[in-house]
Amino acid sequence: MTQPLIDIRQVTKSYFSGSVETQVLFGIDLAVPRGDFLAVMGQSGSGKSTLMNIFGCLDQATGGSYHLNGVDTLTLSRAELATIRNRTIGFVFQSFNLIKRMSVAENVALPLIYAGVSRAKAHAKALVELERVGLKDYAKRTPNQLSGGQQQRVAIARALVADPPLILADEPTGNLDTQTSVEIMRSFQQLNEERGITILLVTHEPDIAAYSKRLMRLKDGHVLYDGPSAEGLRLMGHETTTV
Repeated sequence: MTQPLIDIRQVTKSYFSGSVETQVLFGIDLAVPRGDFLAVMGQSGSGKSTLMNIFGCLDQATGGSYHLNGVDTLTLSRAELATIRNRTIGFVFQSFNLIKRMSVAENVALPLIYAGVSRAKAHAKALVELERVGLKDYAKRTPNQLSGGQQQRVAIARALVADPPLILADEPTGNLDTQTSVEIMRSFQQLNEERGITILLVTHEPDIAAYSKRLMRLKDGHVLYDGPSAEGLRLMGHETTTV
């Protein structure tokens, strides 16, 4: 059997303030095979952001195990976590997180620069990814010269530049209008279907979750549902038709 890209078992997460423990996640189990497209939904306080931080090796679980691409992340140092993030995960955020003083191409090349790739090679690869998202002609512009949708496509190009097997997208359409959101979600679908990239998306919007293959619903740190998106959204009382 092929090893899943993400494999978490009985993951718990607690925060401590002095002797007071606040538990946020309760025994989460999840296996994400390569090529999956999973949406994680939940109300504020459900634990979805905490879980996303664990998926992205930005935080570590209090208990349980998390294997990413076959590596036991709970045994890694901070430096080792940074390395696996750089090589395995591309991040796309709601607020784009582009550096305003840098050009579009420089922003996209950053993950490769951090990985020790020469600036010339990183720039060349950045142009390849910008062309794939239709923004090669904007390479010399700065982020504030782009629309919100264009900035998010730059963020997607940056997420892809190191050829990671996994993209983590945290509310990637939260700052976008409806039509632009549709374009971004279609881009994710294309990446998943044509390039086989595994996508894990956090959203609170059912119409955005409908673009995924699989849905996981959280409530108060527990998994309420894990299965096909269409069925999960139907159980929630939402239509699953995408634009």
